[in-house]
Amino acid sequence: MVNNNHKAVAVIGPTAAGKTKLAVALASKYHGEIISADSRQVYRGMNIGTGKDLDDYYNNGHPIPYHLIDIVEPTENFDVATYQRLARQALNNILTRGHLPIVAGGSGLYLQALIDNYEFNPAKPDTALRQDLEKLSAQELYQKLNNLAPALASKLNNSDRHNPRRLIRYLEIILNKPTISPPRYHDQTNWLILGIDYPMEILEQRIYDRLIERLENEDMIEEVYHLHEEGVDWHRLESFGLEYRFISRYLREQLDYDQMVEQLYIAIRQFAKRQKSWFKRWEKQGREIHWLNINNPLQEAESLIDNFL
Repeated sequence: MVNNNHKAVAVIGPTAAGKTKLAVALASKYHGEIISADSRQVYRGMNIGTGKDLDDYYNNGHPIPYHLIDIVEPTENFDVATYQRLARQALNNILTRGHLPIVAGGSGLYLQALIDNYEFNPAKPDTALRQDLEKLSAQELYQKLNNLAPALASKLNNSDRHNPRRLIRYLEIILNKPTISPPRYHDQTNWLILGIDYPMEILEQRIYDRLIERLENEDMIEEVYHLHEEGVDWHRLESFGLEYRFISRYLREQLDYDQMVEQLYIAIRQFAKRQKSWFKRWEKQGREIHWLNINNPLQEAESLIDNFL
């Protein structure tokens, strides 16, 4: 298949919805290559907690090419502007080879940055400022941002308001006094966005089953322990959120095992709800998302792609 029309597909949805398996099946049929849109899968050594599922990137024994996975160390800084630049490069390279780019992930900011072509401010990180800001809690960071730029602060969603790394980056931008440009839309790439989701009660069970599987059969606790032993400090592990935050607290004996499981399960459910909210807001902004029938998502996805191509 030769893709001469700058067409690309995205498979999006909340955590535990089955995005990777669907994307791999589609890539196998349509000579596709997958670009991850996950803010944590870029880090090496963070495999189980981020759900990389690299063993799934095969179809009948043939590897499916993937991009933006395992590209930086967990001690390195990586932000959405860097992701956007590298994802664009990957997308253009895939198109040049005549293959179909398939973006797969649930990080709403990363997805919109690529698909809606956000224009990021070129302000460079301020190391000294960042060190001072890292001492503050997410609540203190948000209050500081609200004092400096209330219009910007009011537009942040729940996820951003509780994400210290993003709040610090916003503050760096504000305090370095550059201009902030709104998203810049373009029609260079024609996107088909496929959404896969479940009713919340079904998704919660999938989340719980996957969590227990990773804890009891996939050595997720050992993964976090190993990352710390390799030099990733507790503060950094906390900043990655979810699995890395709560397991690191368990390893420091701040939580017992049952408390860790319960609190982590609640946090992942809340994260899934925020993802759902992000996608709904994206639709309200005018982006068309084709939500697939969960009883047979592959068949419906193939029909949509056939018409799209």
